[in-house]
Amino acid sequence: MNGINIKPYNTFGINVIANDLIIIKKNDDLNAVFEQLKKSNFLIIGGGSNVLFTNDSYDGTIILNQLKGIEVVSETDDEVIIKAKSGEVWHEFVLYCIDKGYAGIENLSLIPGSVGASPMQNIGAYGVEIKDTFRSLEAYHIESGEIHTFDNISCEFGYRESVFKRKLKNQYFITSVSFKLKKNNYTPNASYGAITSELEKNNISNPTIKDISNAVIAIRQSKLPDPKEIGNAGSFFKNPVVSNSIIEKIKVDYPNVSVYPVDEENSKVAAGWLIEQAGWKGKTINNYGVHKLQALVLVNYGGATGQEIYDLSTQIIEDIKSKFGIELEREVYMIL
Repeated sequence: MNGINIKPYNTFGINVIANDLIIIKKNDDLNAVFEQLKKSNFLIIGGGSNVLFTNDSYDGTIILNQLKGIEVVSETDDEVIIKAKSGEVWHEFVLYCIDKGYAGIENLSLIPGSVGASPMQNIGAYGVEIKDTFRSLEAYHIESGEIHTFDNISCEFGYRESVFKRKLKNQYFITSVSFKLKKNNYTPNASYGAITSELEKNNISNPTIKDISNAVIAIRQSKLPDPKEIGNAGSFFKNPVVSNSIIEKIKVDYPNVSVYPVDEENSKVAAGWLIEQAGWKGKTINNYGVHKLQALVLVNYGGATGQEIYDLSTQIIEDIKSKFGIELEREVYMIL
């Protein structure tokens, strides 16, 4: 394949012409593919849900991860170790585990992307992060052709961070991820405010993991645009962690600022709250803008370029810094 439009493979729906597209369907393909591409530019994508191309062309090869398969590695009466190939769709994997009665990732329902991307950025939502249930992953080392195993510690998980986004960026192709999930003696995490409200609305006082998943799906669908209908990559910015002294200054003018304590000296500020207070929520510029229901989400209504989306994010970052003294960081991976 040559001159491939990868619009179908990025959820922002940006028209980008790549030199080539290679689909990986089995581990045995990896050696030949990366031997061929050793001196070339390449980009590995799964669901394409956390990437923004800022140019209308990509001078390299897109590697599409479609490794499939789910297996139980081991289990006891109370726990199960389950391994999923990295090309599995994350939400489908979550639903598979719920159907089997495996608990621990139900709060992460409807997050777009693939299983392989989940540890790369330590995905999280509604009080849960991947690191809470992560057991290990296997990854193909591109330089040596070896399969290496990473445990929780070696992944160096942080807030939407892992070793694969920084120190080991572009050095590995994750092939599978294993999770330790509960089968019995598990209390679902329903403490997050929005989940509690959704359960109360449906008169559910003793929720199952399926109830939690349904609540999360309902919440996400009520305020987040479906990428199949409106181009987006979900949350575009990270929630910034700032000193409590900055929070106190903000509270002078905004006593209801949305914050979450991190430690004695720092707190996490809701980036969506900052963007909304600055007047960006729902703002539309030509055929792109900020979503009307969720200020964290930048959207392509059809035909926008990646550069336009990127420039909008820059304007927002500069405005928030000017108004609040806080510098937002993009969560989406930029292909500049």
